[in-house]
Amino acid sequence: MIRQLLTAAAVLALSACAGASAPGRMADDVSMGPRATDLAGYLSVNPLDGTRVLGPPPAPDSPHGRADRTTFEETRKLEGSPRWRTAIVDNDLWGGGALKRFSCALGVELDARSTPVTWKILHRVELDVRTVGTPAKNAFNRPRPLIGNDAPICVPREDWMKTNSSYPSGHSTTTWSWGLILTELAPARADPLLQVGREGGESRVICGVHYPSDVEAGRTLGAALVARLHAEPAFAADMAAAKREIAAAKAKPTGCDA
Repeated sequence: MIRQLLTAAAVLALSACAGASAPGRMADDVSMGPRATDLAGYLSVNPLDGTRVLGPPPAPDSPHGRADRTTFEETRKLEGSPRWRTAIVDNDLWGGGALKRFSCALGVELDARSTPVTWKILHRVELDVRTVGTPAKNAFNRPRPLIGNDAPICVPREDWMKTNSSYPSGHSTTTWSWGLILTELAPARADPLLQVGREGGESRVICGVHYPSDVEAGRTLGAALVARLHAEPAFAADMAAAKREIAAAKAKPTGCDA
């Protein structure tokens, strides 16, 4: 697969929405990592070989690898900007920050009370992301860009980052999967939903915790995961119920940009 290099011009594109504010809470000094859950994913075993689906990350001294590193260095300049704060919200897959962004794009409140079927689908899929993504992460074992330096990142530095591989990006896999799933449920909202799904991955680059090629790989794996989930009867049944739920939903999200 031919990957598109992310040049300085593309870095500017990543920060193009720096003047926009993000819905949801900001927590620069709080780690928003996975929460304990009683849910289980739809997949009982991993049906995808991520190493074959993705191929390896670029070598550090390759043109693509050097472009990745340059992007990390250039995006450190966004520290404290509105786009940086949006990236913090996008990081929060488990406390509602990222879902608030999707709620605003959908025009429907996505939470356990207002849209319980849809909410459960998204969180079960996040668990499936771990099932399909962790083996590939372990196989490639790519160090994250923040390792070996003290450059600013948008989330607290934690010890697990030293051993948790950068490639592919789990957050990118999740937000792109969510964007695809919600687009199926509300096709008329495809553009804003897929935009948020894309930006969720780009936020990992802004944060400084992933390279652009990690994010690209995450999107590829997310698309593969969603395609494979359609073979799971429980997923198909939940999607049919969620489509009805979204069509009948009354609760509108608050705190969104006009």
